[in-house]
Amino acid sequence: MIHRILGQKILEAAQKMPVVAVTGPRQSGKSTLIKKLFASYRYANLEDLEQRRFALSDPKGFLKDLGERAVIDEVQHAPELLSYIQVIVDEKNVSGLYVLSGSQNLLLMQNVSQSLAGRVAIFNLLPFSLAEIHDSAFAMPDYEDYILKGFYPRIYDKELDPTPWLMDYLQTYVERDVRQIINVADLNTFRQFLEICAGRIGQLVNFSAIGSQVGVSYQTVNKWISLLQTSFIVHTLRPYHRNFDKRLVKSPKLYFYDVGLACALLNIRSKEELNRHFAKGALFENFVINEVLKNHLNENIHPGQYFWQDRGVHEIDLLLDQGGVLYPIEIKSGRTLNPDFFDGLKYFQKIGGAKPEDSFLVYGGNLLQERSVAHVLGWEHLKNIPKRVM
Repeated sequence: MIHRILGQKILEAAQKMPVVAVTGPRQSGKSTLIKKLFASYRYANLEDLEQRRFALSDPKGFLKDLGERAVIDEVQHAPELLSYIQVIVDEKNVSGLYVLSGSQNLLLMQNVSQSLAGRVAIFNLLPFSLAEIHDSAFAMPDYEDYILKGFYPRIYDKELDPTPWLMDYLQTYVERDVRQIINVADLNTFRQFLEICAGRIGQLVNFSAIGSQVGVSYQTVNKWISLLQTSFIVHTLRPYHRNFDKRLVKSPKLYFYDVGLACALLNIRSKEELNRHFAKGALFENFVINEVLKNHLNENIHPGQYFWQDRGVHEIDLLLDQGGVLYPIEIKSGRTLNPDFFDGLKYFQKIGGAKPEDSFLVYGGNLLQERSVAHVLGWEHLKNIPKRVM
């Protein structure tokens, strides 16, 4: 079993807070991790219809039957429980009473913020990170392997062919979660929408253009993207525009939480197909951004994450803002360093004030170098970024 870096932070939080909540995509390993960390706790999974009915019809009785020191999985199915948990934790005033998990981020967060503010430590567990896999028996030689396979634990644990499993995952997601949250009348149209989103990785979100392609309204696209964010399928990077002029773009960029899922939607099944595909550079960019995000979340660090782009030719793929210090990161899929790779960093250092020692170039090769313009990191060295930023 691959060691999950976030586990230590969760255990530390349970020593200090009465409630710990772990959210993340379905099949990211939440249940496996919290069962291992809290093996002595009673366990209830609200995906089980009988348990869910009990929790919904008699929440007070459900919690009494479960007792103290309990794990409640997929708690978003019975949000009323949170108010009763609030009463219990206020009465007991001890740490580590409940561990909650959920795979619908916004729904869980809304109820947590209403009922458990100040009483809960919240963590996001994404699928495996490169740092977690790198020293395991599942490590692979090329970044294309990871882009194709993605990072969902079950694919590695069961040695599954990724594309069929990912398509089954998607079908289950569409049929279950989408219909639970909103009424999507035509699932084929929604699937087409997902495929278009995969083809627009790393691009500015244009609701009208996507709607025209799919044949739905601007408002529907907006609602569907919010749904995908809620369910940890896609995430966005906001543009950074502080202290700059009005020529900067205002729209966010779109990324998938798992690049393997994006490849499945794009029908990319081999390294040869990936290397020929128009989206390879964008998928590598998505891969790198995800790994930086995972590394920060696994260390419970939350720097502001943005991109920067003016209306001309200049851009920075990923910009971290921590304590007012800017860390620009340029991302290139090529395996050979090219002097042009540094142009965006040089420009941003000139107009944005970023320092070379705070700048990074991540590329598809293997070097780890200190240059006068930036730190050069091959794709295998991504774990260096949060350590430097910390």
